[in-house]
Amino acid sequence: MNSAAEKTGLNPDSVFTVDFHTHVFPDNLAGRAVSILSEKLSALYTPVSDGTIRGLLENMRRWGINRSVALPVITNPEHFKTVNEFAAARNNIIPEIEFFGGLHPADSKWKENIDFIVSLGLKGIKLHPEYQDFRPADKSLFPMYEYALSKGLILVFHAGVDPGKNQPCKSSPEQFAEIASAMKGGVIVAAHLGGNMQWDEVEEHLAGKDIYMDTSTGFKFYGKEKFLRIAKKHGAEKLLFASDSPWDNAGTEKQTLISLADTNGKTEYSLSENEVRLIAGMNAARILNIKI
Repeated sequence: MNSAAEKTGLNPDSVFTVDFHTHVFPDNLAGRAVSILSEKLSALYTPVSDGTIRGLLENMRRWGINRSVALPVITNPEHFKTVNEFAAARNNIIPEIEFFGGLHPADSKWKENIDFIVSLGLKGIKLHPEYQDFRPADKSLFPMYEYALSKGLILVFHAGVDPGKNQPCKSSPEQFAEIASAMKGGVIVAAHLGGNMQWDEVEEHLAGKDIYMDTSTGFKFYGKEKFLRIAKKHGAEKLLFASDSPWDNAGTEKQTLISLADTNGKTEYSLSENEVRLIAGMNAARILNIKI
């Protein structure tokens, strides 16, 4: 039994876990993509896999991750069809991974392309303000968000600083709070605990709003106390375990999350067993409609 289980009484193998934020690349592009991105990310992140689907599956099995969500980033609207068809084809043959689609906000055919994403059976769309050069709360984009949500798609936004891009960043917790208030229904996810490197602002402006946050970036950056403060204010039912693989170790992140569990749920800086299970995978299973 590992140390986390000894401390909390939770058996890690009994905790259904979905890594809601991972990245993979086609085999012929993975090596170059991971190398280029590693240079941009400097020493902050060390890849834990080679960026291939095979590498992600091997780590999932090693670390007890039941399912993963693979998120693409479309940096050029011309890549729309290729990226989404790649995702749809693999959803049909790799049940352990849920491949999301992608859309570029500058795409003038966004309505037609959202319909295409739906026709492929994809469950969500990834948007990245830094790599796609847009402000999330630009009201001209709200019809696109509304239409995607009306079609049952999950919207996942990169949130906060991207170490590989120039600062200041284009998103903020205040912007995501504005989006959450403007959208009526549907699932919106602000990655990186609501805003990478903006967690004081997340706690002040975004926690408690009608939006999901994933935990990617990792405890080594936001720390246990800040995570628990945000979790208590936001609610465990709106948090999604995530690693940002291949840039973080989902096994270590899972162990840290489990270590926060107090099976009595009585201490200020802890989670109940049920809250841990919700964050680890039950929330993701609900919004993804996964049968456990």
